[in-house]
Amino acid sequence: MTEQPLILRTQAGYDRWAEIYDAEQNPLISLEEPEVDRLLGDVAGLDIVDVGCGTGRHALRLAARGANVVGVDFSDGMLARAREKEGASVRWVVHDVTEVPLPLTAHAFDRVLCALVVDHIAELPVFFAELGRLCREDGRIVVTVMHPAMMLKGTQARFVDPATGRETRPASHANVVADYVNGAVAGGLRILQVGEHDVDEELAAQVPRAQKYLGWPMLWWMELAP
Repeated sequence: MTEQPLILRTQAGYDRWAEIYDAEQNPLISLEEPEVDRLLGDVAGLDIVDVGCGTGRHALRLAARGANVVGVDFSDGMLARAREKEGASVRWVVHDVTEVPLPLTAHAFDRVLCALVVDHIAELPVFFAELGRLCREDGRIVVTVMHPAMMLKGTQARFVDPATGRETRPASHANVVADYVNGAVAGGLRILQVGEHDVDEELAAQVPRAQKYLGWPMLWWMELAP
């Protein structure tokens, strides 16, 4: 009999995942990072907040490119990994991003990034409204998430705990594309563009674990504005 995945509270799950998060060959991240770079464009001199920054994979790259970056996360384990990394300076803020308002000044950021987070958010309109509060009037908001179609494959944010060998999942919400679109609109944001990215042959060759999802949508993204 196959052992059922262990479902943990989101924070506890990411604290445990932090040990191996950066070392995994994660096809979703391989798809996502180039899309984020494309959507954000040239970030030199911009003020950017990374909401749900995790181990700092985006925050540190953006800071190295000349952005002034604030990273916000509630996982002590993830932030500990971020602080250990060498690179440009980022201001790290420990805060649960579901508890709004965030301890940050309104309209202080040219770009608001929220990467692979919203599948853990229940109150989407409130959350999207907070992203809008942080963004300057002429700024942009970039949101990425595992494509909801992946849940039809029985997949959500997950990892194999190296201590137990058991599949472990931080608690997620079964949001669908309409929830994200309607949540953004209800949160007072303008939708500039949306997109999705399937697993192609190139990714499957690069990250073998993506092979079983060939031709299936894995990434959903949104570009928004206040």
